[in-house]
Amino acid sequence: MQACARHSAASRGLLSEIRARGTIRVATEAAFEPFEFVENGKIVGYGKDVLDYVVASLGVRLEQANLPFQGVLPGLLAHKFDLVATSVSMTTERAKRYGFTRPVGSADDVVVVRASDRRISTLDDLNAMVVATQLASFEQPVLEEHNGRLKAGGGAGYKELRLFTAFPETHLALAAGQVDAIVIASPSAAVLLRKVPGQYRIAARFGHTTPIAWVTRREDSDLRSYIDSRIDALRNNGTLRRLQMKWFGFEMQMQGQSGIGGLMNSPGADSGLPHRYV
Repeated sequence: MQACARHSAASRGLLSEIRARGTIRVATEAAFEPFEFVENGKIVGYGKDVLDYVVASLGVRLEQANLPFQGVLPGLLAHKFDLVATSVSMTTERAKRYGFTRPVGSADDVVVVRASDRRISTLDDLNAMVVATQLASFEQPVLEEHNGRLKAGGGAGYKELRLFTAFPETHLALAAGQVDAIVIASPSAAVLLRKVPGQYRIAARFGHTTPIAWVTRREDSDLRSYIDSRIDALRNNGTLRRLQMKWFGFEMQMQGQSGIGGLMNSPGADSGLPHRYV
C-alpha cells in the first residue's frame, strides 16, 4: 500500500502532493549555530529564516523534525520527509545519491584548539594528536584523508580520530581537555570564538571552501526547482543579504549554482565565505 502511495505521488509530482496534503515534512539537525540551532525550545537561525520564507510562499504548514545528522539523509531516501533543510556540504559523492538545491551558504574547515595550547599552528602539527569532529559529517572523510597523508609522509598520524554525534559535543570535549583539536566549519568556529572569547583559537585551515545547500531526493526535481526559484527571489530582493548580515555579520559571496549540475561545474573556491570573519 505504501509503495502504491509513493508511485501515485511520484506520478503527479511531489510539489503537487505537498500542496494537496497541506504540509511539508522537513528534517533538520538544529546543532549548527548560526545556521540552525535551538533557542528557548525552538529551532532558529539563518537556515530557519530562509526556510520560513520558502514555506510561506508555498502556502502549506511546516512540519519540522530536529534529528541527529546521521539520520536525516537516510530518512530522506526512506521517504520519511520531503526535504532536508539543514546545512549539508555539497560533495560529488553526495550528489550521486541526492539532489541539492541552490547553495544557501558556504564554509571552510578549520582546526580549533584551546587558546592556551601553542603546540598546533599547521595541519602537520596534528601528528600524534587526538582530533575530533562529528560522525558522518563532511569533515570526517577530510580528516581521514589527511591522517593518511600524514602517515604516508612518515608521520605518526593522529593518535586518535574521535567522532561525536553532534558538533557541540566536540566543543565540550575540547574545553575539557579530552581532545587536542577539533575540526569544524568556519561559521560555527566564528560563533564559538565570539561566545567564549579567549578560550579557543583557530590554529589552521584546510584551505578549501564548500557550498552548503539543502537536499531533496534526486527524482523530486519539481520541489527542488521550486525551492531554487525561491532562493533566487530572496537573493534578488536582498533578503538573503539581510539574513546573512543578521546571523553572520557579513554577506556571503555565493555563486548561483544549482543542484548536481551546479556542484559538478562550479568553481568551488570562488563560492565561499571571506576569511576575515574568524
